[in-house]
Amino acid sequence: MIRSTALTLTVALSACATLPRDVDVEEAYAGAPAVEGVLAEVAGAIELHHGPDQSGFWLLDRNADALKWRLALIDSAVSSLDVAYYLWYGDDSGRLLLKRLIRAAERGVEVRLLVDDLLLIGNEKALVALDAHPNIDLRLFNPKRQRRLGMLLDTLLRFSEMNSRMHNKLIVADNRAVILGGRNIGDHYFGLNSRYNFHDLDVLGFGPVALESSELFDNFWNGPWSVPAGLLPVSVSEEERERRFEKLLEELRVSEKLETFPLGPSDWSAELHELSLGLRIGRSQTIYDRFDNGNLERRMIDPLGNVLRAAEERIDIVNAYIIPEQDFIDGIQRITQRGVSVRILTNSLSSHDVPAVNSHYRQWRQPLLEAGAELFEFRADPTIKTRIDTAPVVSGFSALHTKAFVVDARQVFIGSMNFDPRSAAINTEMGILIDSEALGADVLQLAERDMGAANAWRVGLDPDGELIWTNDLETARRQPARNAWQRFMDGFFRILPKSQL
Repeated sequence: MIRSTALTLTVALSACATLPRDVDVEEAYAGAPAVEGVLAEVAGAIELHHGPDQSGFWLLDRNADALKWRLALIDSAVSSLDVAYYLWYGDDSGRLLLKRLIRAAERGVEVRLLVDDLLLIGNEKALVALDAHPNIDLRLFNPKRQRRLGMLLDTLLRFSEMNSRMHNKLIVADNRAVILGGRNIGDHYFGLNSRYNFHDLDVLGFGPVALESSELFDNFWNGPWSVPAGLLPVSVSEEERERRFEKLLEELRVSEKLETFPLGPSDWSAELHELSLGLRIGRSQTIYDRFDNGNLERRMIDPLGNVLRAAEERIDIVNAYIIPEQDFIDGIQRITQRGVSVRILTNSLSSHDVPAVNSHYRQWRQPLLEAGAELFEFRADPTIKTRIDTAPVVSGFSALHTKAFVVDARQVFIGSMNFDPRSAAINTEMGILIDSEALGADVLQLAERDMGAANAWRVGLDPDGELIWTNDLETARRQPARNAWQRFMDGFFRILPKSQL
C-alpha cells in the first residue's frame, strides 16, 4: 500500500523537470542462464535429479529470512540481476539492498532495475546517478512527465493512465534463481520498523521458474510504460555520484537495526548448498498481467479462478486486502455447496495498515459466512510477532500483507495480487502457481498456524445472527481495533469509492 519516502539517495530538486514524450527505447532481454556460480550449481542439481521441468522451492515466511536470502541472491550472482518492485524505500533495508546491487555491478554483474515511479518524485538526481553506473540500467514504470511544476495538472489530465501502477515484486539472479511474492523493499517488510511490521510471504525458487520470471521481467522492461531514468532532464557529475555512494555506505555503517546482517558482500555458498537439500520440488507457472503489442492485458483472474473452482476438498486463502464483489461470494457458495472447505484469513481492523480497505470489506463479513466460508482476521498482537519483528526491533503492532492460497494442500499460489478492485482492474499483478505436495503441505501448515486463536480472531455469527470475534482470550461483539481513532477512520473512509481501493 502507499506510504511515505522512496528509493534511496534522495535529494531535493528545485527546478522544473519534464520527461520527453514518445521516446523509442531499444529492447533488451535476459541472457542465457549462468553456467558458473553457486546458483547455477543449485539449479543444475535440481535438473539432474528431477528433470528439466521441475524447480526447487523454499518459503520465506520469517521477515529476517526474506532479507537474508535477497542478499544471498545478489551477492551470489555472477552474470545478471533483474529486479522489479512497486515500492523501494530509502530506509535501512532499502539502502542495504541498493548498496549490494551497486557492489554486484562493480564486480561486473549486469543489473536491470525497474521501479514504479509512484514515490520517486524529487529523487531525479539520485536516479540519474544510479543509472549512470556502466553496469546498472534503471527504468521507471509509468513515470510522471511533469516532475515538478504542473505535476498535479498532468496527473489530473491523465488520471486513468497515472492511476495504474506496477504492483510486481521480484528479483531474478543469473536466470537461475528468483524471489517473488508479497514483499516490497522497505523496513516494515523485513521486520525492521519500530511502529509496525508486516507478516508476509515470498517464495525462493531455483530452476526453470527463474526463466519464467525473466520472461515476466522482460515483458515489463520492454513495455511502453517503462522509461529509462537517463532521460530525466537532470545531470550528475562523476564526483557527485561518488559522493552519494560514499554517503550511502556511511549511513549503513551507523545503523543499529542491521546488526544481524552482513553490511558487505558475503560468500553464501555453504548456506545455499545446505538449503538445496530441503527444497520442495514441483512444477510452476508464472502468471501476470502483460503487455501485448503495447496494450496491457489482464491475465490473472482466469487462471486463479480455474484453480479455485477445481478444488475437491479444501481451499485455504490468506490475503491481506479483500474487498469482494457479489460474484466472488456466489463463487464461494458454489464451491462450499460441493462439500469443499473454504477458509479465509485477512486483516482485522486492529491489524490493518489501510483502514479504507476495511471500511469496504466489513459489509462482506456476513455474506462470506453465509456462503459457507470460515473467516479469520489477523490479530495486531499475534504470538508469531517474534517471527515478524527482526531483532533488535520490537514493533508496536503487526499487520498482514500476504497474498497466497493453497488448494487441496497441493496447488499453491503466491504473488502480489490482493482480492480487491485495484488488483483486479487497475494495477498490474503477478504471481506463481506451483504444483507440489510438499510445498502445499508447508503453506497449509503456515495457514493453519496463522488462523489459530493465538494469531487470529475467528469471525462467526451468534444465535441471533450478529457478528462475533473470538480468540484464545476473549469474545468480542464489536470489530477489534487498536484505538478510537482507528474506528473513526474506518467510518470516515466509507465515503471513498470502492473501485479505487
